[in-house]
Amino acid sequence: MKSLTIAIATAKETIRQPSFFVIAFFAAALLVATIFVPYFTFGEDIKMYKDTGLTTISFFCMLLALLTASSTVAEEIEGKTAITLLSKPINRRQFIVGKFLGIELGVLILYVVLGALFAAGVWYKNAYDMRESAGSSAENAKRLAQVMQVLPGLALGFFEVTILTAISVAISTRLPMLVNLIVCIMIFFLGHLSPVLVEATQNGQQLIHFMAQLFAWVLPPLELFNAGPSISTGAVIPWMGYVLPAFGACVLYSGAAIFFAFLLFEDRDLA
Repeated sequence: MKSLTIAIATAKETIRQPSFFVIAFFAAALLVATIFVPYFTFGEDIKMYKDTGLTTISFFCMLLALLTASSTVAEEIEGKTAITLLSKPINRRQFIVGKFLGIELGVLILYVVLGALFAAGVWYKNAYDMRESAGSSAENAKRLAQVMQVLPGLALGFFEVTILTAISVAISTRLPMLVNLIVCIMIFFLGHLSPVLVEATQNGQQLIHFMAQLFAWVLPPLELFNAGPSISTGAVIPWMGYVLPAFGACVLYSGAAIFFAFLLFEDRDLA
């Protein structure tokens, strides 16, 4: 209950901060503008729009999560305001869980808004590319199928953002905003590139291959949540066969990151 109170207060703080509206504006503007961008793909622009749209939403929501984690955790600790909160009957684990859930709730609100805008963009772009506006039942069914196809990708993108949010909260218990951003962005890129690095260095030097395997073992498999390339080719991602196991991986890695945050914050001097 105490963690829930902290979560609600943190979510309100996330939504009220200027970065929320700035990020929402730029992401929404990009999602709308790319509807009308010609990709020169011979009538397959909708596929490129799906890929770029999913990437845009994940990136901007991740950016909001990293900025919020730094401002609501690291700055409160450095500014000594966390002492006031923890002087009440609230322990450090409740503080971390509440902050994580609050950031997640704020990011989820932005994700739902951008996801709805993206789904509307997919619906509109299908007709825009065909240059036809005759709303036949067959055409509407095709447009609905296009929208339904991107929904698993949106869910997978949110799972990825959740993992990075948990990692950012853990790092924020010890490090300031700039370092937190740099580390999380490095984890983001290496988490996506590690499977490629392992395969590319398989027949190369043993040391390089070992380091690639180490990154792949330590870092979360973020490429597992990258559904953009598959969706852009027209593949339908199954909810039970892929999204549900991915959700399990999200819970596992997020839980491990929050547990690591408990360890880092347990003996942190707040005075």
